[in-house]
Amino acid sequence: MSVTDALPTVETPWPVAILAGKLRDYIDRLGTVWVEGEITQWGASAGNVYGKLKDLSADATISFTIWSSTRAKIPADLKQGDRVVALIKPNYWFKGGTLSMQVYDMRHVGIGDLLERLERLRAQLRQEGLFDASRKKALPFLPHCIGLVTGKDSDAEKDVLRNAQLRWPAVRFKVRHAAVQGDRSAGDVASGVRELDADPEVDVIIVARGGGDFQNLLPFSDENLVRTAAACSTPLVSAIGHENDRPILDDVADLRASTPTDAAKRVVPDVAEELLRVQQASIRMSARVTNLLGHEIDRIAQLRSRPALASHGWIVDSRAEELTRFVARGAELVERGLERADTATRELAVRLRSLSPQSTLDRGYSIVQGPNGIVRAAADAPADTRLLVTVADGAIDALSTGPHVGGSSPGA
Repeated sequence: MSVTDALPTVETPWPVAILAGKLRDYIDRLGTVWVEGEITQWGASAGNVYGKLKDLSADATISFTIWSSTRAKIPADLKQGDRVVALIKPNYWFKGGTLSMQVYDMRHVGIGDLLERLERLRAQLRQEGLFDASRKKALPFLPHCIGLVTGKDSDAEKDVLRNAQLRWPAVRFKVRHAAVQGDRSAGDVASGVRELDADPEVDVIIVARGGGDFQNLLPFSDENLVRTAAACSTPLVSAIGHENDRPILDDVADLRASTPTDAAKRVVPDVAEELLRVQQASIRMSARVTNLLGHEIDRIAQLRSRPALASHGWIVDSRAEELTRFVARGAELVERGLERADTATRELAVRLRSLSPQSTLDRGYSIVQGPNGIVRAAADAPADTRLLVTVADGAIDALSTGPHVGGSSPGA
């Protein structure tokens, strides 16, 4: 029997290495387990986290380690005081003789887990563009009919109606009562929003609630309600009446009001203020027009006092003299142009006559043509060649006797 198989006694104690090895092997067989507790210590170093997890009901605490590779996979907002569930694996360090818990996963539980789900939904909707300012619709300046989704006989309903009617007594409301807390509240509110959105008389919709704690406001982060609000063609105002917790409905609404009273003030203009603004604008417009007319009257008076407008006969006289000069100058230029053109024509006629063959014929010359064209040499008209001799006043048929040899020309 080996030393490791026999039970240790005073006479045959185990070496420390054997005990440490058995502890390590036994702890390794435990594998990974999920545990729940509250983070009572959280410290980061070199990308790793070293902390403690405590069970407050039993006053039990364990230390844990989150390596940097695991930390990148868990929620980034974990901190001291959070209640979590963690997937851990016990590890026994052989050389140091210490027991540590390595974390492979960690999540919020209770409110923390709910917040985590809401943040994931918020991130998804943001990525889809439902929070973009470019898709938010402007509220009408003066809504004739306001749709209100709120709890029956609630303070929120009274605040919206009272403040809106104080500001503009002629405003009308279409109220749809709905549960504003509890399991059916999200469906009730979404149904009210859809009904008012389909009503062509409704110019703007207000969803109002008189505040509440985180749990009571959860229905206003319901995905179905939020997507219904985002799909509205009618401008929608979220007036949940809270500051600390921000439901997702606030992000997709076209306008977020801090309270129902604030919603009424921002949706309905104050009739007294608007009348005062109209009166002030009318006064400013009247003063501006009066100043403009006075300025233009002064300008016209200044123009009329100028010599050019005070006595306008000189304009006609001076323009008549200019016109007379222009006419005389034009006639002179035309006459000169005609003279130059006549002289040039005569010169061209003389040149043309001097270059004309008829002029040459008139001086006693003739043109002799044979069968092959003009005779330019004696060889071009051998004996018995019929010739056409063109003189100044006509043409003569002739018959060549061949080239002339010696002596004087005929008729000499």
